[in-house]
Amino acid sequence: MYDAIVAGLGGMGSAAAYHLAGRGKRVLGLERHTPAHDRGSSHGQSRIIRQAYFEDPAYVPLLLRAYELWEQLERETGEDLMTLTGGLMIGPPESRTFTGSKATADEYGLPYEVFDASELKRRYPMFEPTEGTIALFEEKAGFVRPEASVKAHLNRAVSMGADLRFGEEILSWEPTASGVRVETASDFHEAERLVVTAGAWAPKLLADLGLPLEVTRQILVWLDPVEGVEPFLSDRFPVFIWEPEDGNAFYSIPAHDGPEGGVKVAFFRADGTPADPETIDREVHDDEVDFIRGYLAKYVPALNGELLYAKTCMYTNTPDEHFVISTHPEYPQVAIAAGFSGHGFKFCGVVGEILADLATEGETDHPTDLFSPTRLAASG
Repeated sequence: MYDAIVAGLGGMGSAAAYHLAGRGKRVLGLERHTPAHDRGSSHGQSRIIRQAYFEDPAYVPLLLRAYELWEQLERETGEDLMTLTGGLMIGPPESRTFTGSKATADEYGLPYEVFDASELKRRYPMFEPTEGTIALFEEKAGFVRPEASVKAHLNRAVSMGADLRFGEEILSWEPTASGVRVETASDFHEAERLVVTAGAWAPKLLADLGLPLEVTRQILVWLDPVEGVEPFLSDRFPVFIWEPEDGNAFYSIPAHDGPEGGVKVAFFRADGTPADPETIDREVHDDEVDFIRGYLAKYVPALNGELLYAKTCMYTNTPDEHFVISTHPEYPQVAIAAGFSGHGFKFCGVVGEILADLATEGETDHPTDLFSPTRLAASG
């Protein structure tokens, strides 16, 4: 009999297992794939982290704690997990990317600078901003490394006594008089608590809630810049999110794995198509690469070089693009985290901490009202 079973050991699940084990709980972690795999949503070598958060100012307290926890994990493991490069939020003055970032920074007193198109071009000659483009620069933005971070959380969880099992698919779960019972493809397991962090498989494991979760397929590409990677190295070039006039925001993360690693570029949402994690097309096609090249040719032509490699990823989206983090409305012994809508990875540490709170205390001091699943039932 375990204190808690964690269903899914990607970004959020690995962090939940780490925090629960750190509190002395007997933890069983179950994952259908291998550690730090590339079949879900917790891969891709780098993920942007930022504090001037255009999605909603309510995320900022969680972000500040997330930064502390990334630094703590680095100290515990000696791993390089978070790199601060500075970050640019670029777009028309009325764009959500710019206005939302500025409003959040103003509300929380976060430092930033604003560049007009000419100043942006002066500082970063590789950019070709259209007249009227404006940018917010945040010094504390950067990126985290997802595969290394998942492995770090998993390794620390094991070192603190967690029992983590891979290649064991969860088929179903049910409440019991003493907690929960989980059926996998090879066994049954019981625990007092269950934490569901199943990513794109959450709609299946949480089907009883009827959450309006949509899984979409996203494309990630790594390019060799036209003049080489030097101008795009992480010690001299920032992460950026650029929302052009048509609203199809794309982002980039600077080179940090040597010339062979290239520069990562992807759309934030524009190329997302509905997908099923069981049948998703994992091949990236020429027309998909050409689609993003069209934007680079116009706005960052120096990046529009040779394709080094490409991968697919999945977003699990809610209608309002805010997370779902809560205890189960009918079974308080079950904590759920789902619907991270393409912007969740930076929060792994603090979400793990919240889930450990919910699984041990039934509540958390972190602000999570925005993430209640009841809002989705009401909107549906």
